[in-house]
Amino acid sequence: MEHIAALLLIIGCSDDLAQCNELPAPVTVFETVEECESEVPNALSLFTGNQPQIFAKCLPVDPAMEEEDAELTWDVRPDGTLIASIGSTSVMVATNSHRTEQGYAGRD
Repeated sequence: MEHIAALLLIIGCSDDLAQCNELPAPVTVFETVEECESEVPNALSLFTGNQPQIFAKCLPVDPAMEEEDAELTWDVRPDGTLIASIGSTSVMVATNSHRTEQGYAGRD
């Protein structure tokens, strides 16, 4: 059984970073972070000229998470920094339920 140690995330954005989308990486999962990082230049070259701004990041994957539902979250900050993480969906559910509670607070 192959273990996934890293995921390659590629994001394409408008010049002003107002609109960003995930782009399809040629290879998305790797057995080591080093393998992933070695693929970044090749992956970025595929999108050069197609997107005004391109960002890529190799995210380490906890092998224990392969058996769980995990969620990839990312954001491109106004300064052009790509922030991304892979986490358990249970953490995200807790965040969503908190927002739901806030939504119901004003309905009494």
